[in-house]
Amino acid sequence: MSLFKKFAATAMALTMVFGLAACGGTTDSTEGTDSAEGKTYVIGTDTTFAPFEFTTEAGDFVGIDIDLMNAIAEDQGFTVEFNSLGFNAAVQALEAGQVDGVIAGMSITEERQEKFDFSEPYFDSGVVMGIKADNEEITSYEDLAGKKVAVKIGTEGQAFAESIKDQYGFTTVTFDDSNAMYMDVTAGNSVACFEDYPVMGYAITQGVGLKMVTEKEQGSSYGFAVNKGENAELLEMFNAGLANLKESGKYDEILATYIQE
Repeated sequence: MSLFKKFAATAMALTMVFGLAACGGTTDSTEGTDSAEGKTYVIGTDTTFAPFEFTTEAGDFVGIDIDLMNAIAEDQGFTVEFNSLGFNAAVQALEAGQVDGVIAGMSITEERQEKFDFSEPYFDSGVVMGIKADNEEITSYEDLAGKKVAVKIGTEGQAFAESIKDQYGFTTVTFDDSNAMYMDVTAGNSVACFEDYPVMGYAITQGVGLKMVTEKEQGSSYGFAVNKGENAELLEMFNAGLANLKESGKYDEILATYIQE
């Protein structure tokens, strides 16, 4: 009877383990790519970062990142569910295991690589300074002395502004999304903001009321991120799909939809 009880307990424990594995929100990193096909992954994003991700009047998520992720998912045979959280919140959700990955114009930096595994770069960016469209006083970083500058939390624009603010004598004010940052500048509360050049360029074409007054600073590349050591098969599928899209011309087609040369 004792031996039977031990056998039953072991069987029950194994059943619980496999049951938990089947119900998990993310895929175990030891599984192969084939086992990941057909799965649905929850992807965190920031839909205030046009042209990479934004929401249409009909409520649909569109943009370079959204279209790229959807095309890769179709190419590789899995599905995605987007969760619009804002950039900072999306990164925090990834750390907490609440989403499987993040695609949100996320720059690949050494600091982030300590926490996350990144895909192959899919876009090379850079930072520019924007000011109110009718502002004729600010033409360079030197003109920011003693003034306030708006930045978006967790972005390369914030990192760049923080790196030069002591040199040029300005202070920074932080915002959770690009639209709030732009509005602070157009309202006259801050004299300038720092943003990735394609994002600010697209916003200007949409009548945001800003203009760019500096050359693009060298920036990092964007990548798709998953938690370090997790969802390796999802990362592999992203890289494989990205390569296929570049080879087929679909990648260039997606970029051309949102960024006019």
